[in-house]
Amino acid sequence: MHSHFTFAILLILFTMSQVFVKTAAAKSVSVKMTSSQTLQKEGRLHLIFSSSIEQEPRLYSAWPTKNIEPLFSQDLSGLSKGQSITFDASTKGFPFDSLADVPPGKWYVQAIYDSYFLDSRINSPLNIYSDIIEYINDGSSDMSLALSLNQRLPKETLPDGERFLKFVKMPSQLLSEFWGADMYLRAGIILPNSYYDNPLEDFPVIFNIGGYHARYDRAQGLYENKAFKKFWLNPDTPQMVIVFLDGEAPLGDSYQIDSANNGPYGQATWQEFLPYLTKQFNLVDNANSRFVTGCSTGGWVSLALQTYYPDLFNGAWSFSADGVDFKYFQLIDIYQDENAFVNEHGMQRPSYRAKDGETIFSIKREIMMENQIGRNDSFIYSGGQWGGWNAVFGPKLEDGTPSTIWDPLTGKIDQSIAAQWTKYDLRLYTEKNWQTLGPKLQGKLNIWMGDMDNFYLNNAMHLYQEMLSTQKEPVSNAEFTWVRGAGHCDYKQVPMLEKIMIQMQQKLP
Repeated sequence: MHSHFTFAILLILFTMSQVFVKTAAAKSVSVKMTSSQTLQKEGRLHLIFSSSIEQEPRLYSAWPTKNIEPLFSQDLSGLSKGQSITFDASTKGFPFDSLADVPPGKWYVQAIYDSYFLDSRINSPLNIYSDIIEYINDGSSDMSLALSLNQRLPKETLPDGERFLKFVKMPSQLLSEFWGADMYLRAGIILPNSYYDNPLEDFPVIFNIGGYHARYDRAQGLYENKAFKKFWLNPDTPQMVIVFLDGEAPLGDSYQIDSANNGPYGQATWQEFLPYLTKQFNLVDNANSRFVTGCSTGGWVSLALQTYYPDLFNGAWSFSADGVDFKYFQLIDIYQDENAFVNEHGMQRPSYRAKDGETIFSIKREIMMENQIGRNDSFIYSGGQWGGWNAVFGPKLEDGTPSTIWDPLTGKIDQSIAAQWTKYDLRLYTEKNWQTLGPKLQGKLNIWMGDMDNFYLNNAMHLYQEMLSTQKEPVSNAEFTWVRGAGHCDYKQVPMLEKIMIQMQQKLP
């Protein structure tokens, strides 16, 4: 009895000493950011720490792997010249809950105030940001930093083109009316090598849709690729125009279709922009000479455009498409599952894996990152992948804000919202409308998927293929290519482009 009492006293004293030590070692944290100008616009102030100076910290990677840059943020109603905003240990962040948790080491620190909400990126044109400061965290000293928001990003300008490389920006009346502000559509264009030989000739067109949030200026990256240029300037190359559409929209990626939250991007692209591009670049004004292709987001959009606008295109070449059946929205069944973050076995759902199956990050971790980026601490305003899906597929609430398919913090799925996603479920939509769609899709669906897709997109594609295989009157002749062991968009770009352009050429009238 006596020995037990003595042990209990010693345990209490030891615990108290541990609490005292921890309290004594706690760091004081104060990061002050001062604005050098007045900006009376609501916004979100971000503070980013990077262990590398290879690029500015404000160019946040938004890729929630182990070594992601620590990000801390708060919403502001505006900025006044000389105003000072302080971040302290209570300021929430990702992947660390507190600034006091930033690990020891050398850091490069920068702040940016994102206030242009018609552009979904942190680094929107005209946003203001600070210089980069160097900070050595020794793990025990107080953190006391000062930054000045004294820089401003320039207005948007189109890249310089070349003889066979052009960039265009067109105002959209439909989108401007929806958003109550000037809105534009953009594209990069690569012209065929015979384009200037006969001014009266019209050319077939390939609409290239990039991965999530891919911008129109990616045309320049492909054009400057040595393997591509060698192929493109070969006189035997099929003579087609490639149009690189822009993925930017106020809530992420437009997906080039109409949605309740982003607005009439489908109508704007295909009723306003298409006639402009057709006239400007001598495109054949006929669906038989119009094709669409892309990978990832572009893979989904390719199938969606061919499906929703079956009379507008003569074929879709889809690679590693986003989930085409929401029974497998990655690994979430939005119609049956109760929670997006945790499965029925109590395990966190992975979002991204290596090709050997090893989990790299979970859906919850990805959503927590997007919550940190998005104003109101919600992924629906992050401009990220999950926020983008939520905006495109979900309804708008009565107050004009986007609905949320699940709780940003708990992952609990709102089945009433999930039920309203069905018109964007390509498997359901195609199956329901096969009687009218089937004849129009004959010979037009060309689908590629790796069976070890890093985002588990192969599961939904299996269900999509199974659905098509059961269709009658007409029987589907969709072409599926499954590659064993291949991951997401795991193919060589230029050789694949050569291959599909030959297939497209064979379909020309």
